[in-house]
Amino acid sequence: MLEIKNLCVDLEEEDKTILKGVDLKIGEGEVHAIMGPNGSGKSTTSYVLAGKDGYEVTAGSATLFGEDILELDPEERAAAGLFLAFQYPVEILGVGNMTFLRTAVNSQRKARGEDELSAAEFLKEVRAKAKSLKIDADMLKRPVNVGFSGGEKKRNEILQMAMLEPKMCVLDETDSGLDVDAMKLVAEGVNALRDGKRSFLVITHYQRLLDHIKPDVVHIMADGKIVKSGGPELALEVENNGYADILAEVA
Repeated sequence: MLEIKNLCVDLEEEDKTILKGVDLKIGEGEVHAIMGPNGSGKSTTSYVLAGKDGYEVTAGSATLFGEDILELDPEERAAAGLFLAFQYPVEILGVGNMTFLRTAVNSQRKARGEDELSAAEFLKEVRAKAKSLKIDADMLKRPVNVGFSGGEKKRNEILQMAMLEPKMCVLDETDSGLDVDAMKLVAEGVNALRDGKRSFLVITHYQRLLDHIKPDVVHIMADGKIVKSGGPELALEVENNGYADILAEVA
């Protein structure tokens, strides 16, 4: 589904290389996790996949279902089935959550040549999905993320994901700043979307999230590239021993 080959990326405003040859292949229905020390390039990978400004791809490729996504605008990547859940979801003053969701859903449906949802169809669907994520109806009426707690913002991101039904979901440190109960709720929302076809790339610092979202493959990233891959036991090794042993081993 997603294939990244030798991806090299510089920061546009600084003479600094962040990604130095990332290789990654994620099949349909697979859940992969990326762990690594601060500054290793984890979040940059997610930003470049989504099309965030400020990064220059100097080499390599990234394809979704065989299509080069690096040449697409961010909204085209979204319509193709890519979704990014942010580490720090932004507040959007003056834009109602329901309006935001319905506009996003229908713009993607339109881009794919599908019929847009009517107000009644949308309302029925969003209420059902919000209920399953334990999102209060009041949250749907408020401006996007305004006044939301950290846990509410992350659950709202998962609601967006549930409504947009992407094929490739990238979660950038979704567990950041969450207490255990909030993290479990977010993980339950993610697990509810696992259907054997949808794929996930989970970027995290902590094994604790992977206790709830069971990955098929764990990758360790350091100094701009993936240096080691393995099963879920690799995350446990990091949790118990840190990164020093792994980095010494691959060095």
